[in-house]
Amino acid sequence: MISTYAVDGQGLHRTEIGCDEPLRDGAIWIDLLHPSPEEEGRVEGFLGIEVPTREEMREIETSNRLYEEDGTLYMTATVVTKLDTDHPENSQITFILSHDRLITNRYVDPLPFRRFISYAERHPVQCASGAAVLAGLLEALVNRIADVLERVGADLDATSGQIFTPVSRRHGRTAPRDFRRILESVGRQGDLNSRARETLASLGRLLVFLQQASHPQLNEEIGARLRTIATDIAQMSDHATFLGNKVQFILDATLGMINIDQNNILKIFSVVTVFLLPPSVIGAVFGMNFEVIPTSGHPWGFWIAIGVMVFSAVVPFLIFKRRGWL
Repeated sequence: MISTYAVDGQGLHRTEIGCDEPLRDGAIWIDLLHPSPEEEGRVEGFLGIEVPTREEMREIETSNRLYEEDGTLYMTATVVTKLDTDHPENSQITFILSHDRLITNRYVDPLPFRRFISYAERHPVQCASGAAVLAGLLEALVNRIADVLERVGADLDATSGQIFTPVSRRHGRTAPRDFRRILESVGRQGDLNSRARETLASLGRLLVFLQQASHPQLNEEIGARLRTIATDIAQMSDHATFLGNKVQFILDATLGMINIDQNNILKIFSVVTVFLLPPSVIGAVFGMNFEVIPTSGHPWGFWIAIGVMVFSAVVPFLIFKRRGWL
């Protein structure tokens, strides 16, 4: 699908181009969303540029992502999408800044694009040129990543509270903690944070290339906006690194708590074994098939043996209790 955006008195005005409808001058932004090869060819023929294919957008070499050709800037960034689902994904978006307009080629429709379009429809000053639209889109992407990092930080704080808060007791029993669910939560937060860091790194490289490039639309006002975005990305990258370290710390703490719980279970079995060992020995002695066994013929012999076994189990229990081993 091809959409063109022109500026009028209210802001950006969107026009969807049909299959047989020709492209016209006057648009400062041409947006390709899930374009077909035919649609890419129409834009290439109209503007005299080369639109990267989806396979070319996925290449990770910087020379294939950030380059200038005949005065046109080609910039491909990796952006995390589907952030409100349990399975976020990384997708590529290409920004092409030609002499007088911006062209975007994308196969996803992230929320920052929709937010910027809605905002630009009411603020014409913020979208007076293709470079201004590019700066606005980058600002929207960075703001979205900031929201993601804030959410990851809040989720990590909640998870940390679940791990380190003293375990509550219900009806005299300790309420168990679901460490499997905690590990799954930490894993999701770590994955989301790593994808956000990858997006920030990609946008950071794009901004460095854009600031070093010479283009007629990159005036002082756009340069100031780009420098502000670059500063935000640097600060957010540091915060993402901090969150990554926190994810690792919480993961280690969770695994440590799991080991403690497992050791407590093994401790219970060991203590029970110690308590039952002396009665087992006494029962084995009095159960031997010899003709002469002390108290075997006594009327109270059975109860004496039972008492000795109970006594041999209670004494270790009291000793362990007094020493604080239980």
